[in-house]
Amino acid sequence: MRNAIDFHTHAFPDELAARAMRVLEKEGGIDAHLDGRVSTLLASMDRCGIEKSVVCSIATKPAQYDSIISWSKKIMSDRILPFPSLHPDDTAYADKIKRIKDEGFKGIKFHPYYQDFVLDDERVFPLYEKISGAGLIALMHTGFDFAFDRERIADPKRVLNVVGRFPDLKIVTSHLGAWDDWDEVERLIAGKNIYMEISYALDLLTKERARDIILKHPKELLLFGTDSPWTGQEATMSLLLNLRLGEELERLILRDNAVRLLESV
Repeated sequence: MRNAIDFHTHAFPDELAARAMRVLEKEGGIDAHLDGRVSTLLASMDRCGIEKSVVCSIATKPAQYDSIISWSKKIMSDRILPFPSLHPDDTAYADKIKRIKDEGFKGIKFHPYYQDFVLDDERVFPLYEKISGAGLIALMHTGFDFAFDRERIADPKRVLNVVGRFPDLKIVTSHLGAWDDWDEVERLIAGKNIYMEISYALDLLTKERARDIILKHPKELLLFGTDSPWTGQEATMSLLLNLRLGEELERLILRDNAVRLLESV
C-alpha cells in the first residue's frame, strides 16, 4: 500500500529534539525508533510509502502555545500536517482555537496526562464546544500511558461521556480506542460512532484480539497511526497488513478514511 496517511506522529524542533527524546525515553522507560526530527520522519515515510503524517505537539502549559504555533507553521507542508496543541487552562482558548483554524491547521492534539486534565471534566467542555463549532479535529490521547500512574482520566467511559455531550465533535481516540484498556474498548467503544486510530496497539495485542476489535468497529472510522518515533512506521504497517483484513478495509484504514476526515475540516 502506497500513499498511506499516518494520523499520529511526533517530532520536535531540531535544536530541541535530542534533549526532548532523552527526557521522554527516560520518563516512559522505552526506546524510540527515530530521533524526533522532522527530516528523519520524512525519511521513514519515504521508506514505507507514507505520503502524509499528522505531527502532534503537546502544550504542557499555556505559555507554550505561541512557540508551538510558530514551529507548526514552519514545518507544515503537503506531507507534514501539524496538529498544534492548546492547554486546557489557557483562558484565551477561544481566540487561540480560532487562530488554529485561520492558520489552516486541521486539528488540535490533547493529552490528559501531560496536560493534567480529566477527559470529561466540565472545565474543558467550553473548549470542546469551540473546537466542534470550528469543525476542527480533536486528536485525543486515550487510555493509560507508560510514563504515568494508571489513573482512569482518559478511559472509554469518559470518551463516551464526551461524545454524548458533544456529538458533532470530531474526536479521534488514539491507540485503538484506549491504550492498554482494550477490554473496555471492546465493551464500550467498538462498534460506536467514534474514530479510532491504531497506533501502539498492534504491537501489544495478539493478532486475533486486534482483528476482533477492528472488525467490530465501523470500517469508515478506523485510521492508521504509529505514534512514531515511539514505534516504527514500517513495523506498524506490517503488523496491520499481517492481520489480513482484506484490500478494501486496508485501503480505508491506511488512507481513505483519513482523507475524508481531513477534507471535512
